[in-house]
Amino acid sequence: MPSSTVEITDADRLILESWTRSSTVSAGHVERARIVLASAAGAGTTAVAGQLGVSRPTVIKWRDRFAALGIDGLDDEPRSGRPKTVDDAAIPAATLDPPPDSLAVTHWSSRLLGKYLGVGDATVARAWRRYGVKPWRRQTFKFSTDPELEAKVRDVVGLYLNPPEKAIVLCVDEKSQIQALNRTQPILPMRPGLPEKATHDYQRNGTATLFAALEIATGKVTDRCYERHGKAEFLDFLKTVARAYPRRRLHVVCDNYHTHKHADINAWLAKNPRVTLHFTPTSGSWLNMVEVFFSIITRQAIRRGSFDSVKELIAAISAFIDGWNNRCHPFVWTKTADEILPHATRKRDSDARH
Repeated sequence: MPSSTVEITDADRLILESWTRSSTVSAGHVERARIVLASAAGAGTTAVAGQLGVSRPTVIKWRDRFAALGIDGLDDEPRSGRPKTVDDAAIPAATLDPPPDSLAVTHWSSRLLGKYLGVGDATVARAWRRYGVKPWRRQTFKFSTDPELEAKVRDVVGLYLNPPEKAIVLCVDEKSQIQALNRTQPILPMRPGLPEKATHDYQRNGTATLFAALEIATGKVTDRCYERHGKAEFLDFLKTVARAYPRRRLHVVCDNYHTHKHADINAWLAKNPRVTLHFTPTSGSWLNMVEVFFSIITRQAIRRGSFDSVKELIAAISAFIDGWNNRCHPFVWTKTADEILPHATRKRDSDARH
């Protein structure tokens, strides 16, 4: 009768323990590794089955397979039935080629590719999952055409990674056209097993523009809402920020929006030399960390809110920012300019078809 315990080498133990901690190893292999490790620790068949929530035959099968074949014994045996007509690796390879013109589609679906290769659509879907191929998805990108791209990236990233002593670094921008929307019917609250529900249609009750200045060292936000977002509003907000940080040297990161460079703005800056503007590159709003805060407030306070008026919308924004400032945290930039620049510029010798 086979023994209920197994002996494993130190090398095999390291491999099996790594399986139990891995997020990429299959659940079946993780379970088998735990069976072997528990058996090697001296636990009996019934104890291992109860501990891992599996049957006794399962424990016996994988324990004995490991004892006979080692780590290789924990792999599945070849299944019976018709052999594969297409290798799994060939499916993602075929997916990378565009569909034939006769299909008149932009990308493969599992059914179309399965029919084209003579295999089932489930086989195609399984191969896509295995190799991480997702032909239905598309991501967008945009190269900056700013002739001063490198200088601006190094300037802004330098402020993030090595801020000047005794100075405040602020990221400023405006989030315009925030709509005060209200649903046409009351929102049904979330219940166990059911998400919150709201009508698809809504009423528009006006818009507001949020100006925000994010202090990267603390995460604190200075804000003000306006009806418009022109140069007068931007200048007024700069004055608000300057009053919030009296007698402090301020380095303000903002984008290239034309109102930020208006003659009235430049005149005010000349009279207030303690405030310096630093501009992100054209099409480089991702370099402005206040955009992260705008994403947070949109998800947590605006998108699912219901507002009967612009006044209600502004009150909700102010309440969120008050709460945010009580729990805020520093915003930490990690990428250096040398790491960013190779990905932010178009390679002149690249294939334009890609």
